[in-house]
Amino acid sequence: MKPLERILHVEDVPSIQVVTRIALERIGGFQVLSCASGEDALARGPAFAPDLILLDVMLPDMDGPETMHRLRELPALAAVPVVFLTGNIDDQRLATLLNLGACDVLSKPFDPLQLSERLRTIWTRVHE
Repeated sequence: MKPLERILHVEDVPSIQVVTRIALERIGGFQVLSCASGEDALARGPAFAPDLILLDVMLPDMDGPETMHRLRELPALAAVPVVFLTGNIDDQRLATLLNLGACDVLSKPFDPLQLSERLRTIWTRVHE
């Protein structure tokens, strides 16, 4: 199994974007491309060639599910696993996001010290 190294992170709230990037880069040792919108992820994501996409559900203009759908249309990103981040999770929403093709859903707020390990665990599960 290829190691998890590169993460495309899509988040519109600057403070959450910074905390997540620090957690993933400094604690996890990942290479991270942070994008503030779905359009930004569509424009910059393919060249970055991420191993995993960490995608906020609530984004302006194009929400997380629509962003995931559009990213899946790009050959370079069609098979990249997606993990949603959301501050609004219940059983129905969880089921909906998983049925859309996400490999997992993490809730906000999250523990920055545990985020990298959680993503590695998801990565391992997806590749078993």
